[in-house]
Amino acid sequence: MIVKILIRNAFRHKLRTSLTICGIAIAILAYGLLNTVIDAWYAGVEASAANRLITRNSISLIFRLPLSYREKIRSIDNVEIVSYGNWFGGYYKDEKNFFANFAVEPNSYIKLYPEYKIPENERTSFLKNRRGCLVGKKLADSFGWRIGDNISLISRIYPGKWEFVLMGIYRGKQKSVDETLFFFHWEYFNEMIKKSRPFSADNVGFYVIGVDNPENAALTAKTIDKGFENSLAETLTETEKAFQLGFVSMSESILDAIKLVSFVIIVIILVVVANTMVMSVRERINEYAVLKTLGFSGRHIAILILGESILITTIGGMVGVMATFPAARIFSYAVGTFFPVFNVTKETLLQDVIVTLIVGITAGILPTWRATTIRITDGLRKIG
Repeated sequence: MIVKILIRNAFRHKLRTSLTICGIAIAILAYGLLNTVIDAWYAGVEASAANRLITRNSISLIFRLPLSYREKIRSIDNVEIVSYGNWFGGYYKDEKNFFANFAVEPNSYIKLYPEYKIPENERTSFLKNRRGCLVGKKLADSFGWRIGDNISLISRIYPGKWEFVLMGIYRGKQKSVDETLFFFHWEYFNEMIKKSRPFSADNVGFYVIGVDNPENAALTAKTIDKGFENSLAETLTETEKAFQLGFVSMSESILDAIKLVSFVIIVIILVVVANTMVMSVRERINEYAVLKTLGFSGRHIAILILGESILITTIGGMVGVMATFPAARIFSYAVGTFFPVFNVTKETLLQDVIVTLIVGITAGILPTWRATTIRITDGLRKIG
Protein backbone atom coordinates (compact mmCIF):
# COMPACT_ATOMS: atom_id res chain seq x y z
CA MET A 1 0.00 0.00 0.00
CA ILE A 2 2.79 2.42 0.95
CA VAL A 3 4.55 1.76 -2.36
CA LYS A 4 1.36 2.39 -4.38
CA ILE A 5 0.77 5.71 -2.60
CA LEU A 6 4.42 6.66 -3.11
CA ILE A 7 4.30 6.02 -6.88
CA ARG A 8 0.97 7.81 -7.29
CA ASN A 9 2.27 10.81 -5.36
CA ALA A 10 5.41 10.95 -7.49
CA PHE A 11 3.43 11.13 -10.73
CA ARG A 12 0.39 13.08 -9.55
CA HIS A 13 1.67 16.17 -11.40
CA LYS A 14 2.99 14.47 -14.51
CA LEU A 15 4.34 17.59 -16.21
CA ARG A 16 6.24 18.81 -13.16
CA THR A 17 7.63 15.36 -12.44
CA SER A 18 8.62 14.88 -16.08
CA LEU A 19 10.43 18.22 -16.20
CA THR A 20 12.21 17.42 -12.94
CA ILE A 21 13.30 14.03 -14.28
CA CYS A 22 14.56 15.68 -17.49
CA GLY A 23 16.51 18.24 -15.46
CA ILE A 24 18.10 15.52 -13.33
CA ALA A 25 18.93 13.44 -16.42
CA ILE A 26 20.64 16.36 -18.15
CA ALA A 27 22.57 17.24 -15.00
CA ILE A 28 23.74 13.64 -14.46
CA LEU A 29 24.70 13.44 -18.15
CA ALA A 30 26.76 16.62 -17.85
CA TYR A 31 28.31 15.44 -14.58
CA GLY A 32 29.26 12.09 -16.12
CA LEU A 33 30.76 13.68 -19.24
CA LEU A 34 32.81 16.15 -17.21
CA ASN A 35 34.19 13.33 -15.08
CA THR A 36 34.97 11.38 -18.25
CA VAL A 37 36.86 14.40 -19.59
CA ILE A 38 38.96 14.44 -16.41
CA ASP A 39 39.60 10.68 -16.78
CA ALA A 40 40.60 11.24 -20.41
CA TRP A 41 43.07 13.90 -19.29
CA TYR A 42 44.71 11.35 -17.02
CA ALA A 43 44.44 8.46 -19.52
CA GLY A 44 48.12 8.65 -20.41
CA VAL A 45 49.06 8.56 -16.74
CA GLU A 46 46.89 5.52 -16.05
CA ALA A 47 48.25 3.68 -19.09
CA SER A 48 51.88 4.22 -18.04
CA ALA A 49 54.00 1.18 -17.25
CA ALA A 50 55.91 1.03 -13.96
CA ASN A 51 58.98 -0.48 -15.63
CA ARG A 52 59.46 2.28 -18.22
CA LEU A 53 61.59 5.38 -17.69
CA ILE A 54 61.78 8.51 -19.83
CA THR A 55 65.07 10.41 -20.14
CA ARG A 56 65.10 13.92 -21.59
CA ASN A 57 67.23 17.03 -21.48
CA SER A 58 67.15 18.48 -17.96
CA ILE A 59 66.46 21.98 -19.30
CA SER A 60 63.48 21.24 -21.51
CA LEU A 61 62.06 18.77 -23.99
CA ILE A 62 62.90 21.11 -26.85
CA PHE A 63 66.62 20.58 -26.22
CA ARG A 64 68.15 17.43 -27.68
CA LEU A 65 70.34 14.67 -26.30
CA PRO A 66 73.24 13.08 -28.21
CA LEU A 67 72.58 9.66 -29.74
CA SER A 68 75.84 8.54 -28.15
CA TYR A 69 74.12 8.47 -24.74
CA ARG A 70 72.33 5.28 -25.78
CA GLU A 71 75.27 2.95 -25.16
CA LYS A 72 76.13 4.48 -21.81
CA ILE A 73 72.52 4.14 -20.64
CA ARG A 74 72.38 0.56 -21.89
CA SER A 75 75.45 -0.34 -19.78
CA ILE A 76 73.79 0.77 -16.51
CA ASP A 77 72.64 -1.92 -14.09
CA ASN A 78 68.95 -2.91 -14.22
CA VAL A 79 68.52 -1.51 -17.75
CA GLU A 80 67.14 -4.15 -20.10
CA ILE A 81 66.34 -2.21 -23.24
CA VAL A 82 66.82 1.34 -24.55
CA SER A 83 64.89 3.04 -27.31
CA TYR A 84 64.79 6.63 -28.47
CA GLY A 85 62.84 9.04 -30.61
CA ASN A 86 61.94 12.57 -31.61
CA TRP A 87 58.72 14.51 -31.57
CA PHE A 88 57.98 15.31 -35.22
CA GLY A 89 55.12 17.81 -35.00
CA GLY A 90 53.57 16.91 -38.34
CA TYR A 91 50.06 17.25 -39.73
CA TYR A 92 48.18 15.66 -42.62
CA LYS A 93 47.24 17.96 -45.55
CA ASP A 94 45.78 20.68 -43.34
CA GLU A 95 46.89 22.06 -39.98
CA LYS A 96 43.57 21.07 -38.44
CA ASN A 97 44.55 17.43 -39.09
CA PHE A 98 47.09 17.41 -36.29
CA PHE A 99 47.95 14.33 -34.22
CA ALA A 100 50.86 13.00 -32.19
CA ASN A 101 53.66 11.66 -34.41
CA PHE A 102 57.13 10.42 -33.52
CA ALA A 103 60.29 9.21 -35.19
CA VAL A 104 61.40 6.18 -33.16
CA GLU A 105 63.87 3.32 -33.28
CA PRO A 106 61.23 0.73 -34.26
CA ASN A 107 62.64 -2.59 -33.00
CA SER A 108 63.28 -1.53 -29.42
CA TYR A 109 60.27 0.78 -29.23
CA ILE A 110 57.79 -1.96 -30.15
CA LYS A 111 59.38 -4.27 -27.59
CA LEU A 112 58.93 -1.61 -24.92
CA TYR A 113 55.22 -1.22 -25.68
CA PRO A 114 53.68 -4.71 -25.67
CA GLU A 115 50.25 -3.12 -25.21
CA TYR A 116 50.32 -2.32 -28.93
CA LYS A 117 48.74 -5.27 -30.72
CA ILE A 118 50.24 -5.52 -34.23
CA PRO A 119 49.60 -8.33 -36.74
CA GLU A 120 52.88 -10.21 -37.26
CA ASN A 121 53.00 -9.65 -41.02
CA GLU A 122 52.40 -5.91 -40.58
CA ARG A 123 55.04 -5.72 -37.85
CA THR A 124 57.59 -7.38 -40.14
CA SER A 125 56.71 -5.11 -43.07
CA PHE A 126 57.02 -2.00 -40.91
CA LEU A 127 60.42 -3.01 -39.55
CA LYS A 128 61.79 -3.77 -43.02
CA ASN A 129 60.62 -0.62 -44.79
CA ARG A 130 62.58 2.47 -43.76
CA ARG A 131 59.85 4.74 -45.11
CA GLY A 132 57.18 2.66 -43.44
CA CYS A 133 54.90 4.00 -40.72
CA LEU A 134 52.82 2.43 -37.97
CA VAL A 135 49.56 4.10 -36.92
CA GLY A 136 46.78 3.49 -34.42
CA LYS A 137 43.43 2.04 -35.48
CA LYS A 138 41.44 5.17 -34.54
CA LEU A 139 43.81 7.42 -36.47
CA ALA A 140 43.69 5.18 -39.55
CA ASP A 141 39.89 5.06 -39.44
CA SER A 142 39.57 8.83 -39.06
CA PHE A 143 41.41 9.42 -42.35
CA GLY A 144 40.37 6.24 -44.13
CA TRP A 145 43.94 4.97 -44.38
CA ARG A 146 44.61 1.39 -45.46
CA ILE A 147 47.75 -0.75 -45.52
CA GLY A 148 49.95 0.27 -48.46
CA ASP A 149 48.66 3.86 -48.66
CA ASN A 150 51.17 6.64 -49.29
CA ILE A 151 50.92 9.32 -46.62
CA SER A 152 52.50 12.78 -46.74
CA LEU A 153 53.05 14.77 -43.55
CA ILE A 154 54.04 18.40 -43.21
CA SER A 155 56.09 19.23 -40.13
CA ARG A 156 55.91 22.48 -38.23
CA ILE A 157 59.46 21.90 -37.06
CA TYR A 158 61.36 20.10 -39.80
CA PRO A 159 61.23 21.35 -43.42
CA GLY A 160 61.03 19.12 -46.45
CA LYS A 161 58.65 16.66 -48.02
CA TRP A 162 58.00 13.73 -45.73
CA GLU A 163 56.57 10.71 -47.51
CA PHE A 164 55.57 7.51 -45.73
CA VAL A 165 54.01 4.17 -46.62
CA LEU A 166 51.46 2.73 -44.19
CA MET A 167 52.83 -0.69 -43.27
CA GLY A 168 51.05 -1.44 -39.99
CA ILE A 169 47.98 -0.59 -37.93
CA TYR A 170 48.11 -1.32 -34.21
CA ARG A 171 45.25 -1.83 -31.77
CA GLY A 172 45.34 -1.46 -28.02
CA LYS A 173 45.16 -4.55 -25.83
CA GLN A 174 43.16 -2.45 -23.36
CA LYS A 175 40.71 0.40 -23.80
CA SER A 176 43.17 2.75 -22.11
CA VAL A 177 45.71 2.43 -24.96
CA ASP A 178 45.97 5.46 -27.23
CA GLU A 179 45.14 4.43 -30.82
CA THR A 180 45.78 7.83 -32.43
CA LEU A 181 49.58 7.79 -32.60
CA PHE A 182 51.80 7.80 -35.70
CA PHE A 183 55.29 6.24 -35.66
CA PHE A 184 57.99 6.09 -38.31
CA HIS A 185 61.68 5.13 -38.53
CA TRP A 186 64.20 7.33 -36.76
CA GLU A 187 66.88 6.38 -39.33
CA TYR A 188 64.75 7.83 -42.13
CA PHE A 189 64.16 10.94 -40.02
CA ASN A 190 67.87 11.35 -39.26
CA GLU A 191 68.83 10.86 -42.90
CA MET A 192 66.46 13.64 -43.98
CA ILE A 193 67.66 15.93 -41.20
CA LYS A 194 71.29 15.52 -42.34
CA LYS A 195 70.30 17.04 -45.68
CA SER A 196 68.31 20.00 -44.38
CA ARG A 197 69.64 20.66 -40.87
CA PRO A 198 72.91 18.75 -40.40
CA PHE A 199 73.60 20.44 -37.05
CA SER A 200 70.49 18.73 -35.63
CA ALA A 201 71.39 15.24 -36.86
CA ASP A 202 72.39 12.37 -34.55
CA ASN A 203 70.41 13.86 -31.68
CA VAL A 204 67.28 12.52 -30.05
CA GLY A 205 64.46 14.18 -28.17
CA PHE A 206 64.02 11.46 -25.56
CA TYR A 207 65.07 7.98 -24.49
CA VAL A 208 62.61 5.32 -23.38
CA ILE A 209 64.21 2.82 -21.02
CA GLY A 210 62.91 -0.53 -19.87
CA VAL A 211 64.14 -1.70 -16.45
CA ASP A 212 64.20 -5.27 -15.21
CA ASN A 213 62.05 -4.56 -12.15
CA PRO A 214 59.77 -1.60 -11.32
CA GLU A 215 61.28 -1.54 -7.82
CA ASN A 216 64.61 -0.58 -9.38
CA ALA A 217 63.15 2.30 -11.40
CA ALA A 218 63.97 5.13 -8.94
CA LEU A 219 67.55 3.96 -8.37
CA THR A 220 68.14 3.47 -12.09
CA ALA A 221 66.81 6.96 -12.87
CA LYS A 222 69.22 8.52 -10.36
CA THR A 223 72.13 6.50 -11.76
CA ILE A 224 71.39 7.64 -15.32
CA ASP A 225 71.20 11.32 -14.37
CA LYS A 226 74.34 11.07 -12.24
CA GLY A 227 76.22 9.60 -15.19
CA PHE A 228 75.58 12.73 -17.26
CA GLU A 229 76.18 15.34 -14.57
CA ASN A 230 78.28 18.34 -15.73
CA SER A 231 77.98 17.26 -19.36
CA LEU A 232 76.91 19.60 -22.15
CA ALA A 233 73.48 17.95 -22.09
CA GLU A 234 72.49 16.93 -18.57
CA THR A 235 69.53 14.60 -18.27
CA LEU A 236 66.32 14.31 -16.28
CA THR A 237 65.05 10.75 -15.90
CA GLU A 238 61.67 9.90 -14.40
CA THR A 239 59.10 7.16 -14.56
CA GLU A 240 56.72 7.25 -17.48
CA LYS A 241 53.89 8.04 -15.07
CA ALA A 242 55.74 11.03 -13.61
CA PHE A 243 56.58 12.20 -17.13
CA GLN A 244 52.91 12.09 -18.14
CA LEU A 245 51.86 13.81 -14.91
CA GLY A 246 54.20 16.65 -15.80
CA PHE A 247 52.11 17.38 -18.88
CA VAL A 248 48.83 17.06 -16.97
CA SER A 249 50.04 19.51 -14.31
CA MET A 250 50.41 22.19 -16.98
CA SER A 251 46.63 22.21 -17.37
CA GLU A 252 45.82 21.86 -13.68
CA SER A 253 43.83 25.11 -13.60
CA ILE A 254 41.57 23.78 -16.36
CA LEU A 255 41.00 20.56 -14.44
CA ASP A 256 40.19 22.52 -11.29
CA ALA A 257 37.64 24.53 -13.28
CA ILE A 258 36.02 21.33 -14.59
CA LYS A 259 35.82 19.91 -11.06
CA LEU A 260 34.23 23.16 -9.85
CA VAL A 261 31.63 22.97 -12.61
CA SER A 262 30.91 19.35 -11.58
CA PHE A 263 30.27 20.52 -8.03
CA VAL A 264 27.98 23.31 -9.28
CA ILE A 265 26.00 20.74 -11.27
CA ILE A 266 25.41 18.69 -8.11
CA VAL A 267 24.15 21.79 -6.31
CA ILE A 268 21.81 22.57 -9.23
CA ILE A 269 20.37 19.04 -9.16
CA LEU A 270 19.84 19.34 -5.41
CA VAL A 271 18.03 22.67 -5.75
CA VAL A 272 15.78 21.38 -8.55
CA VAL A 273 14.74 18.23 -6.68
CA ALA A 274 14.39 20.03 -3.34
CA ASN A 275 12.14 22.63 -4.94
CA THR A 276 9.94 19.90 -6.43
CA MET A 277 9.64 18.08 -3.11
CA VAL A 278 8.88 21.26 -1.15
CA MET A 279 6.09 22.10 -3.58
CA SER A 280 4.70 18.55 -3.43
CA VAL A 281 4.69 18.40 0.37
CA ARG A 282 3.17 21.86 0.70
CA GLU A 283 0.34 20.85 -1.63
CA ARG A 284 -0.31 17.60 0.27
CA ILE A 285 0.33 18.65 3.85
CA ASN A 286 -3.37 18.24 4.72
CA GLU A 287 -3.32 14.72 3.23
CA TYR A 288 -0.42 13.77 5.49
CA ALA A 289 -2.40 15.16 8.43
CA VAL A 290 -5.33 12.92 7.47
CA LEU A 291 -2.99 9.91 7.24
CA LYS A 292 -1.80 10.69 10.77
CA THR A 293 -5.37 10.69 12.04
CA LEU A 294 -5.84 7.26 10.44
CA GLY A 295 -2.92 5.89 12.44
CA PHE A 296 0.03 6.36 10.07
CA SER A 297 3.17 7.14 12.05
CA GLY A 298 5.84 9.71 11.28
CA ARG A 299 7.98 6.85 9.95
CA HIS A 300 5.36 6.05 7.32
CA ILE A 301 5.14 9.72 6.27
CA ALA A 302 8.93 9.90 6.06
CA ILE A 303 9.03 6.80 3.83
CA LEU A 304 6.44 8.35 1.51
CA ILE A 305 8.29 11.64 1.08
CA LEU A 306 11.86 10.35 1.01
CA GLY A 307 10.77 7.47 -1.22
CA GLU A 308 9.16 9.91 -3.67
CA SER A 309 12.31 12.04 -3.74
CA ILE A 310 14.58 9.02 -4.27
CA LEU A 311 12.24 7.56 -6.91
CA ILE A 312 12.23 10.75 -9.00
CA THR A 313 16.02 11.24 -8.76
CA THR A 314 16.67 7.55 -9.49
CA ILE A 315 14.60 7.65 -12.67
CA GLY A 316 16.31 10.85 -13.77
CA GLY A 317 19.71 9.43 -12.84
CA MET A 318 19.10 6.24 -14.82
CA VAL A 319 18.08 8.21 -17.89
CA GLY A 320 21.18 10.40 -17.51
CA VAL A 321 23.48 7.39 -17.13
CA MET A 322 22.01 5.66 -20.19
CA ALA A 323 22.41 8.86 -22.22
CA THR A 324 26.06 9.18 -21.15
CA PHE A 325 27.27 6.33 -23.37
CA PRO A 326 25.99 7.60 -26.75
CA ALA A 327 26.91 11.17 -25.76
CA ALA A 328 30.45 10.03 -24.92
CA ARG A 329 30.77 8.30 -28.30
CA ILE A 330 29.65 11.45 -30.12
CA PHE A 331 31.99 13.61 -28.01
CA SER A 332 34.89 11.20 -28.58
CA TYR A 333 34.36 11.29 -32.32
CA ALA A 334 34.30 15.10 -32.33
CA VAL A 335 37.44 15.58 -30.20
CA GLY A 336 39.30 12.32 -30.83
CA THR A 337 42.60 14.10 -31.48
CA PHE A 338 42.53 15.90 -28.14
CA PHE A 339 41.12 12.99 -26.14
CA PRO A 340 42.27 9.79 -27.88
CA VAL A 341 41.11 7.69 -24.92
CA PHE A 342 37.57 8.69 -23.97
CA ASN A 343 35.80 5.89 -22.13
CA VAL A 344 33.07 6.04 -19.50
CA THR A 345 34.59 4.17 -16.57
CA LYS A 346 32.94 2.11 -13.85
CA GLU A 347 34.13 4.68 -11.34
CA THR A 348 32.26 7.44 -13.19
CA LEU A 349 29.07 5.36 -13.25
CA LEU A 350 29.45 4.65 -9.53
CA GLN A 351 29.85 8.38 -8.86
CA ASP A 352 26.68 9.04 -10.86
CA VAL A 353 24.77 6.54 -8.71
CA ILE A 354 26.16 7.94 -5.46
CA VAL A 355 25.39 11.55 -6.47
CA THR A 356 21.85 10.54 -7.45
CA LEU A 357 21.20 8.86 -4.09
CA ILE A 358 22.75 11.70 -2.09
CA VAL A 359 20.65 14.28 -3.94
CA GLY A 360 17.48 12.19 -3.55
CA ILE A 361 17.96 11.78 0.20
CA THR A 362 19.18 15.34 0.87
CA ALA A 363 16.39 16.96 -1.14
CA GLY A 364 13.77 15.05 0.86
CA ILE A 365 15.09 15.80 4.35
CA LEU A 366 13.56 19.26 4.86
CA PRO A 367 10.09 18.41 3.42
CA THR A 368 10.10 15.19 5.48
CA TRP A 369 10.90 17.07 8.68
CA ARG A 370 8.16 19.59 7.88
CA ALA A 371 5.50 16.94 7.23
CA THR A 372 6.38 14.72 10.22
CA THR A 373 6.61 17.52 12.80
CA ILE A 374 3.54 19.55 11.87
CA ARG A 375 0.59 19.08 14.22
CA ILE A 376 -2.49 17.36 12.82
CA THR A 377 -4.74 20.38 13.50
CA ASP A 378 -2.30 22.72 11.69
CA GLY A 379 -2.06 20.28 8.79
CA LEU A 380 -5.81 20.03 8.41
CA ARG A 381 -6.06 23.83 8.23
CA LYS A 382 -3.84 23.78 5.10
CA ILE A 383 -6.27 23.74 2.21
CA GLY A 384 -4.72 23.77 -1.33
